[in-house]
Amino acid sequence: MRHFFIIFFISLLILSPSCTKTKGKGLFGKKEKTLEMLKAEHDSIMRADSLKRIENRLEAIQEALRDSIQQAEQEEEAYVASNKYNIIVGSYATPDLAKACAEKYRKMGYDPRIINAADNEHELVVVESYDQYDRAKERLKVFQSTVDADTWMYIKE
Repeated sequence: MRHFFIIFFISLLILSPSCTKTKGKGLFGKKEKTLEMLKAEHDSIMRADSLKRIENRLEAIQEALRDSIQQAEQEEEAYVASNKYNIIVGSYATPDLAKACAEKYRKMGYDPRIINAADNEHELVVVESYDQYDRAKERLKVFQSTVDADTWMYIKE
């Protein structure tokens, strides 16, 4: 009987590795579970990695947007500071009226801007700006005679 168990055990050991089911699962299916767990862990790592890459891209885009806005504001400030003499076509208490006036002159081919007056209560619609008084005075006269007689000059201090 003892020999029978030994022979049975040896034959079991010899035959079991050749069985494809036993190779895939192991004796109790342990390999398959481990493989599934590793695949699931790998998938979760890949998802986390892709989310991190997306977050990094989003941060880069937001930073670029902030830089662009800051640069545009600096350029606007530099433009306003360098162009002291402004030809004004309208002064309005509400932004909507100023925008409507600016749109009217934009359709006429000008590049109007809206600036705040020194009192910060009025919005001025500027059609042209100059850094030299003589040039601004000449253009004001031409503008008054050809486009709008009510145009005036605002000197920004």
